[in-house]
Amino acid sequence: MVPPPLRLGVNVDHVATLRNARGGARPDPVRAALLAIEAGADGITAHLREDRRHIRDEDMARLKAEISKPLNFEMAATDDMLRISLATRPHAVCLVPERRAELTTEGGLDVVGQHNALAPFIARLNDAGIRVSLFIAADPAQIEMAAKLRAPVIEIHTGAWCDAVVDGHAGKADAEWKRIVAGAALARAAGLEVHAGHGLDYTTAERIAALPEIAELNIGYFMIGEALFVGLSETVRAMRAAMERGRKAGRA
Repeated sequence: MVPPPLRLGVNVDHVATLRNARGGARPDPVRAALLAIEAGADGITAHLREDRRHIRDEDMARLKAEISKPLNFEMAATDDMLRISLATRPHAVCLVPERRAELTTEGGLDVVGQHNALAPFIARLNDAGIRVSLFIAADPAQIEMAAKLRAPVIEIHTGAWCDAVVDGHAGKADAEWKRIVAGAALARAAGLEVHAGHGLDYTTAERIAALPEIAELNIGYFMIGEALFVGLSETVRAMRAAMERGRKAGRA
């Protein structure tokens, strides 16, 4: 099987986090998105949270109007977010779990437990021509339910694996990696497009890029942090290079 082209989505949430620390207009996440695209990003991801802790409503409107690549609108499955997404009309919506107190998204969406609520929500987005992705753990039951819900895409939550790699917990990292490998294969066999994200850095992005089932990586926090030292354009180019090395290794 020839693997699909591997796309890079750059998440600009934490440019907005830095901006909001002073309450002004800079640094501008839309400017960051434009720089990322110029350097080789295939799309831009932004998470509009209920508490607006980083990305704001006007950021989403400007991103949709000003960027030349697809906009991936991350959001919780709420009526307010559905209204905003239908008005914004992004290329894609990625449905994620959200708790007000969390520092970052802590796990995958429970599509098994929430399928009755998610089904009409996904249908509304599908009917509007907005591509729906479900941010879930690499768990067979979650993947099978995602396919039943007619969401064309899943994004595998890679956070537990990435954390174990960084922390040097080899046993846990290996177990989480095997879950990701099996989950990606199961999802692809079910006809789903497979994305991955959360906690990825150059090393983990290179490794997961070797999986032929993965079509897209969405990466934000690490890249914005690296950009403080080497610039965003160089960070995007370095990430693309890491992904390409992984893809070539997977083909070998």
